[in-house]
Amino acid sequence: MPISKLAVIRSTIAAFLIGLAALGAIVATTFWLVSETGTYTRLSMAIRLQRAALVDLRILLQDTESGQRGFLLTGEETYLAPYDEARRRLAAQIELVRTRLAGVPEDAAAVARVVEIISGKLTEMQQTIELMQAGRRDEALAIVRTDRGRVLMEEARRLFESMVANAEQRIADSVARQQATIKWLYWVTLLGALVIVAVVAGATWMAVVYTRQLVAAQREVEALAAGLEERVRERTADLGRANEEIQRFAYIVTHDLRAPLVNIMGFTSELEASLASIRAWFDKAGVPADDPIAEDARLAAVEDAPEALGFIRSSTRKMDGLINAILKLSREGRRTLRPERIDLGALLEAAADSIRHQVVEAGGEIEIAPGLPTVVSDRLALEQVFGNLLDNAVKYRSPERPIRIRVGARSEPGQRLVVEVEDNGRGIAAHDHDRVFDLFRRSGTQDQPGEGIGLAHVRAMVRNLGGDITLASQLGRGTTMKVDLPRDLRKSLRSAGVNAREPARETSQNRDDRG
Repeated sequence: MPISKLAVIRSTIAAFLIGLAALGAIVATTFWLVSETGTYTRLSMAIRLQRAALVDLRILLQDTESGQRGFLLTGEETYLAPYDEARRRLAAQIELVRTRLAGVPEDAAAVARVVEIISGKLTEMQQTIELMQAGRRDEALAIVRTDRGRVLMEEARRLFESMVANAEQRIADSVARQQATIKWLYWVTLLGALVIVAVVAGATWMAVVYTRQLVAAQREVEALAAGLEERVRERTADLGRANEEIQRFAYIVTHDLRAPLVNIMGFTSELEASLASIRAWFDKAGVPADDPIAEDARLAAVEDAPEALGFIRSSTRKMDGLINAILKLSREGRRTLRPERIDLGALLEAAADSIRHQVVEAGGEIEIAPGLPTVVSDRLALEQVFGNLLDNAVKYRSPERPIRIRVGARSEPGQRLVVEVEDNGRGIAAHDHDRVFDLFRRSGTQDQPGEGIGLAHVRAMVRNLGGDITLASQLGRGTTMKVDLPRDLRKSLRSAGVNAREPARETSQNRDDRG
C-alpha cells in the first residue's frame, strides 16, 4: 500500500515525539538514579566512618589495658607509655563516636554504656597504677583479682562487636540498595536505547519505503514528461494554427465588410450630390401653393433625405472605425516580435514626454520612479502599451482635482516584472473592472471619443508579450493599471516554440493591411 506524504509527516512526528519521550525518560531516570546512588554512597561512607570510630575507640581502650598489665607485671615505667598515650586520646575519640553515631538511635544506649564502662575501667586502672607506683603491689594485684575490670572489658567488647556488626549490616544494606539502583539504571538505559533504536529503525524503514515510492513516482513522471513535451509542442502548434485561422478569418471578414461599406459610402455621396441638384431645382422653380405632392417632395429632398443620409454616413463612419479596430488587433497578432534589451525607465520617460504638456496644462504632474530595470522585450509593443495607458490616464482625469500620474515597477518571483501606472482620475466602477478590457466595451460617462478598443488592444499586446494586465480602481478616487511582464521575452517565446529572431516577412497580406 503506498505511503502518503501526510502519513510520512505524521509518522515522523510521532517517531520524534516517542524518541524524545524515551530520551527524556532515560535522562530523568538517570538523574534520579545517579542521585540515589550518590545518597547511598554518602551513607556508606558515613557508616564506615562510624565503624572506624568504634574500632579506634576499642583499640585505645585495649591499649590502656595492655599498658596497665605490663606495668603491673614488670614494674617498668616504660610500659605506661601506651597507657598514657591512649588515655590522652580517649576523651576526643569518645566525643567523635558520639558525634558520628548521633544519627543512629539503635546504638545510642550502647554508646552511653560504653562511655560508662570506659570511665569505670579507667578509674580501676588508674587506681592500680598509683598503688603500684607507691610500692603497694599486692594491693594493686588484689584489685585486679576481683575481676571487676575483666567483666567491664568483656561487656565493652560485646557492645563494640554489636555496634560494629550493626554498622557493617547498614553498610551491606546501603551497598545492596546502591547495586539495585545501578541495576535499575542499567535496565532503564537498555530499555530506552531499545526504544530509540526501534523508533529510528521504524522511521528509517518508512523513509526508505517513501523514498522508493518517490523514486518510482519520479520515474513515472519522467516517462510521462518524455511524451508530454512532444504533446505540448503538438498542442501549441495546433493552437498557433487555430489562432492564425481566427486572425485570417477576422482579416477576411473585415475586408469583406469594408467592400460593401465603401460602396455604401460612395453611393451615399452620390445621393447627397443628387439631392443638392434637387434642392437647387426646388429653390429655382418654387413649389405651387395648391400642390401638396410637390410640397411633400420638397420636404423629402430638403429635410428628410439629408437627415437620413446623415444617419447613414454617421453609421458608416462608426462601422469603418470598428472594422479598423478589428484589423488593428489582427495585425498585432500576426506581427513578429523582436526582443531587444530595453531601458524601461527611458522608454517610460519618452512615453510620458508625449503627454506631459497636457498634464502641465491641467496643473498636474507625472512621476516616473527612478532606478527602473532593464528588460528584454518588444520595444514597439511596450511603447504602444504604456502610451495607451498614459493617454487614458489623461483622458479620463477627474475635473475636481489636478491630475497626478505615478509609474513604478517591482520584481516578482519567476523572473517577472510588474509595472504599475497609477492615477487619481475618475476611477472605474467595480462591476466594470473586467468588461473594460473587452472589445467595444466602455465604462462610465461616455464624454470622450473612442470605440472601446484601447484596453482590448493593450491586453492583446501584453498577452502577446507573455504577460497580463489587471487593474485596481475605486470610482471617484483613481485607477492603478498593473502590467505583468516577463523580464526576458526570449524565454517565453522559446517555451512557446516561437523563433524570436525571425524577421518579419513582407507578404501580400501585410501590404493589404497597410493599404
